[in-house]
Amino acid sequence: MRHFQTRCACLGATLVAVLLLDASPSQAVPNFAMQTGQPCIMCHVGGFGPQLTPFGRAFKIGGYTQDGGTGWEQYMRVSAFVQGSFTNTQSSLPQGTQPQHYGTNNNFSLDQVSVFLAGRVTEHTGGFMQFTWQDTNNQVYWDNTDLRPYTTEIDIGDHELRIGTSVNNGPTVQDPYNTTYAWEYPYYLSALAPQPSATPSIYDFARNSIGYTAYAWYDRSLYVEAGGYTTLSTWSLARIGNDLGPGSTQGVAPYLRVAYEWDWNDQAAYIGALYFQSNVNPTTTGPWDSTGAFGRDHYRDYAVDFGYQFIGNGTHRVNLMGIVTYENQNLEGTTAAYNAANPGSIYGPHTNLTKSNLTASYWYQNTYGVTANWAKWWGSYNPVLFSPSPVYGSANGKPNSNAFVLEADWVPFGKEDSWLRPWANLKIGLQYTIWTQFNGGGSNYDGYGRNASGNNTIFLYAWTAF
Repeated sequence: MRHFQTRCACLGATLVAVLLLDASPSQAVPNFAMQTGQPCIMCHVGGFGPQLTPFGRAFKIGGYTQDGGTGWEQYMRVSAFVQGSFTNTQSSLPQGTQPQHYGTNNNFSLDQVSVFLAGRVTEHTGGFMQFTWQDTNNQVYWDNTDLRPYTTEIDIGDHELRIGTSVNNGPTVQDPYNTTYAWEYPYYLSALAPQPSATPSIYDFARNSIGYTAYAWYDRSLYVEAGGYTTLSTWSLARIGNDLGPGSTQGVAPYLRVAYEWDWNDQAAYIGALYFQSNVNPTTTGPWDSTGAFGRDHYRDYAVDFGYQFIGNGTHRVNLMGIVTYENQNLEGTTAAYNAANPGSIYGPHTNLTKSNLTASYWYQNTYGVTANWAKWWGSYNPVLFSPSPVYGSANGKPNSNAFVLEADWVPFGKEDSWLRPWANLKIGLQYTIWTQFNGGGSNYDGYGRNASGNNTIFLYAWTAF
């Protein structure tokens, strides 16, 4: 395992060095609009990421290597974005449960500042790395990263086959579809509003693991990818601002992905499936402490997803997408440790969790957008994981939550004739989240008198990239 991590880290370090130092005609740039010479609307729905168009998916699967830009801008390698917001929840948080220097409600926040190193290195190599400062915990950390050491296209008679490899720091960071975990809607959430305690474990391996995957894309339709992940060492995680999440992996965690896409008459649709399995020594007394003394926890994630896009001539765009994830859990280590610390407890280790996420959006002239989303979590009774506590606890030991999100967006730039293209990029959004169930209940869900509707959130944000 150590050799696996070392090889991946060396590949990543080599690619970053090339991105930073290479000055050849490889035209490696951080801003993909500069690199390709295309406006942002070619790759992104609404002219602002992360949701991709078919062109954007092809660019990503192609290893971020397509060029076509002109002028000195094509040689840029560093870009950034800044996110700021205002958050209001229907009921204020109890004093002491809010993040560090914030009030219990009605907070303005400079949420996040990110710097990117990204772009084409050669016709076969590209990638991106993100480094982020987050205000809620005043922390700098290594964020989403997808490095493509090698990709190429092979002609097979009248058909084409794209093959490639990815070194990335979390399952689905490299995935080209916006249903999967790293890029799914909502693309921007309030860090100051409560969120459900339960998530499938595949979410928790973001930014704390390293994976090496290989993929094939046949006739721009069939996409297949396979690989494995291991968590980074606790020494490394403590220095890059991330933690172990559910625990440290034992052996390589296998990852499998398949999807099939149809493109016709300015429309696109796809269906897909995903599998991820992990065996971990669970975390114990802290975010970097894990032990297998009581046994290991075992997770198996199965997901199916779909999407449909009407692209047209750009005046009207419609997007529908969804994913359902089922996780089978054998929490042998966590449950045994809990039973040992609580004499008389006889809770079993076998539980399950399901999460669904369905989204529909409409954009007019890639400038004005409206989105509706429904997300639902449900699973087994498990007081080992879900116990009463203010705001974030569960009075009945269940993970069940249900939310509806409505959002309106304005993106003034990103088009062919936009002012100061491609340097000026701005998205302003107004989001309203309605909770009908939260951490197992609707009323007094936490055992301390809070109702699910108390977490209803008004979220106004501005997101700029340059």
